[in-house]
Amino acid sequence: MFRLPRLFLVSVALLWALAPGPVGAVSHEDRRLPPQETGFLNRSIQLHGLSYRFQVYLPEEWRRDDGRLWPIILFLHGRGERGSEGMWQTQIGLPEAVRDHPERWPFVIVMPQCPQGRYWTEQASEELAMAALDQEAAEFHGDPERTYLSGISLGGYGAWELARLHPHRWAAVAIAAGGVFWSYAPDRWKQSSTLPGEYARALGRTPVWLFHGTDDYVVLPRQSELMYEAFKAIGGHIRLWIYQGLKHDCWTRAYGDPELPRWMLEHRLEPEPQSRAGHGAGKEPEPPALAERLIIPLHPPAIRLTPAQVDNLVGEYLESNDYPALTLFYQGERLYGRDRYGQLDELAAASPFELFYPTGSSATRLIAQRDAEGRIVALVLHDDRHEERWEKRRETASH
Repeated sequence: MFRLPRLFLVSVALLWALAPGPVGAVSHEDRRLPPQETGFLNRSIQLHGLSYRFQVYLPEEWRRDDGRLWPIILFLHGRGERGSEGMWQTQIGLPEAVRDHPERWPFVIVMPQCPQGRYWTEQASEELAMAALDQEAAEFHGDPERTYLSGISLGGYGAWELARLHPHRWAAVAIAAGGVFWSYAPDRWKQSSTLPGEYARALGRTPVWLFHGTDDYVVLPRQSELMYEAFKAIGGHIRLWIYQGLKHDCWTRAYGDPELPRWMLEHRLEPEPQSRAGHGAGKEPEPPALAERLIIPLHPPAIRLTPAQVDNLVGEYLESNDYPALTLFYQGERLYGRDRYGQLDELAAASPFELFYPTGSSATRLIAQRDAEGRIVALVLHDDRHEERWEKRRETASH
């Protein structure tokens, strides 16, 4: 006798759950997949029966469902980051620059890892790098017209090989402290008169930007000089920046320059003919011939300050809580700064209102701020990552 009411109640409950309305309803928004994570992501790839771990970087603005194609960089790390855990390569070079300034790098960045004891110039490692690039480009909407190649040190060796083997894949190539004369293959130097030309002819007008330190004893700067001369001889598109006073690590300076990502984005591959059909687009012009070789000083030239300019600078500078940050004083015709810990450092002047540390970082500057009468009222510590303002202590009149 109780079956009918129970059946009725179950039916009502079912109808209530299925009925449209705000109560108990599950909206289409709630059923959507969660957004794709961005930043540095763990990845893996299967190749010839083996599994390899690596990393990919997605900008914060990346979205899976917006149909946007993203510029994509293949980055090859150096000798010290080889391994199998898939993460060491994110601590140096381009990944480090991305962590400091993600706003400068609106790229998907693929960072494979070379196995320990292997080299990027070996066929298996080259296959691994290209397979990782292909996999991530397919999943994360890499733009085939804006695919870039970059490498440092051992990865610079590998980048030259991938550039030569796949010359029509890259919109531009940037290599720091690399070359084509591998330290583990010294006999290649016997081909110094011919080998650079082979790479230059393979790449043609593909834009290439090389970076090297004058004091690099690991990969001699002559390697980049020879490549520059080879590209110049064939009418290629080559830039060479040589940093005065830097040793092997020139990549921190190179990737820290905001011009590098802008330069990459200025270049794109000519689209395939079928993609232009029906759109009225003509053939894009080939990059022009270019041969630029610059010596980049570590610091600007120092000037001699007048006594009045020195008097305007010296004094005590305070943080916002009135805690001493830096004291500037002049001694023996040299300007010094004593920090909050008592550490002394010499300072030099690029102008009456800009100071730098001649034995320190090339990026750190002290910029003086003035009042309407030209008196210095504050210093702004500026480096590649942040700014910090220190007020100058005002002199109190004595009675």
